Amino acid sequence: MNKKRGAAHADFSTINNRTLVLRQLTLADAPEIFDYFRLDEVTKYYDLESFTELRQAEELIERWSARFERQAGIRWGIALKSDDRIIGTCGYHGWSKEHGRAEIGYELTPACWRQGIMSEALAAIIPYGFDRMGLNRIQAFIDQDNAGSRNVLEKAGLCEEGLLRDYFFEKGRFVDAVLFARLKRDR
Repeated sequence: MNKKRGAAHADFSTINNRTLVLRQLTLADAPEIFDYFRLDEVTKYYDLESFTELRQAEELIERWSARFERQAGIRWGIALKSDDRIIGTCGYHGWSKEHGRAEIGYELTPACWRQGIMSEALAAIIPYGFDRMGLNRIQAFIDQDNAGSRNVLEKAGLCEEGLLRDYFFEKGRFVDAVLFARLKRDR
C-alpha cells in the first residue's frame, strides 16, 4: 500500500481485478470522497445529504472502518489500477450472520458513470460475499426511479423481488424501495 495512505487493517482483503483495485479506505482518501459526495447527483438516491465540508467524508470513512472492526460489514474504496485515487466505494452492510445475508451498497463519481466500473467492482465483491463472508443472500434496496442502479444490479445477477412502499424516510419524506436479491444457489 502507498505510504501516504497510512496503515491498513491486517485482515482487510484487497481485491485486484482487470482494471480496478478495491482496497481499504484511510482518512487520506477523504478529499476524493468529499469531491463526489458534495454533488447532488450522487446523493440524490443516497440516505444522506450532499456534503458541505471535508470532515463529513472523514466521518463516513470512520463509520465504515468501525463497521469493519465490529465485523458488521466491509466497504472497499474503488481505484483504477492506473492510479490510487478513489473514484467510488462498494461493499456490504446490514450483515446478518445468523441469517446469512447482507445488503450491498455502492456509489461512484459521476465522471466514471456508464463505463462498466461498478459492474466490474460488483463482479469482484459478490463472490467475496458468498465465499468469504458466508452469505446465502445478497440484497439491495433502491429507489424505483434509479435506473442506473437498477441496471448495475441486474448486470450483477440480482433479481427484482418486489416493491416496498414507504420503506425509507429520507430527506424529509417517505420513499418506496425496490428490493433486489441474489442467492448463493443462483451462481
